[in-house]
Amino acid sequence: MSDMNGKICLVLGGAKGIGLAIAARLVGDGAIVFITSRNKDDVDMAVSNIGKNVHGVVLDPSRIDDLESVVSDIQKKHRKIDALILNAGVSEPLALDDFSLQHFDHHFTTNVRNHVFALKASLPAMERGGAVVLIGSIAGQAGVPNYSAYAATKASLRSFARSWAAELAPQGIRVNVVSPGPTETSMFASVPEEVKASIISTIPLGRMAHPREVASAAKFLLSNDASFITGTELCVDGGAKQV
Repeated sequence: MSDMNGKICLVLGGAKGIGLAIAARLVGDGAIVFITSRNKDDVDMAVSNIGKNVHGVVLDPSRIDDLESVVSDIQKKHRKIDALILNAGVSEPLALDDFSLQHFDHHFTTNVRNHVFALKASLPAMERGGAVVLIGSIAGQAGVPNYSAYAATKASLRSFARSWAAELAPQGIRVNVVSPGPTETSMFASVPEEVKASIISTIPLGRMAHPREVASAAKFLLSNDASFITGTELCVDGGAKQV
């Protein structure tokens, strides 16, 4: 029996891509999972695809009262949250010469601010033994032309995770980061084949990741197998930034 059996999990941004793969993996391992998205159609489709032990929540993660309401509802039904996955994000290319306040604020609100306050809202429902996984990116370790805002937000999340790991350790709550490399999600669906080929050429394993592989890494860090791991970054990048 999986040690995730019966655990209560909240996946912010769990209706598509990596978030959906994580939610499906956790349900497959016996967890009860709540997934969120701004888009009702995406939520309904995700719940239909997973099929059981999953609850969809439509919310605006920039609204703190919405986050607090979701956490309160979970507490009323299940008393606590065992695992929190912070996945929602945006990545839009733009050269520095074309930067705008809207571009900057959109990235830092979606990729950083919302995660900070989602964790803050969830803490009253988390107990000793709880675990948090943030979905970062290897872009946070590199200089990425035209993606500087996105890369900076992921570096920021990595920094927050270190501080939160230290701050929450006395409460018995672990905080870790999974940082994927290029992954076969809708984000890459419109990328020209020659660009994909160029990206893949930088990956020692010779391909992009599958969302389920990122989900496996997240599940590991949430599980008892990772009970003495906190503050770390697990890169799922085929060696792209490691060798």
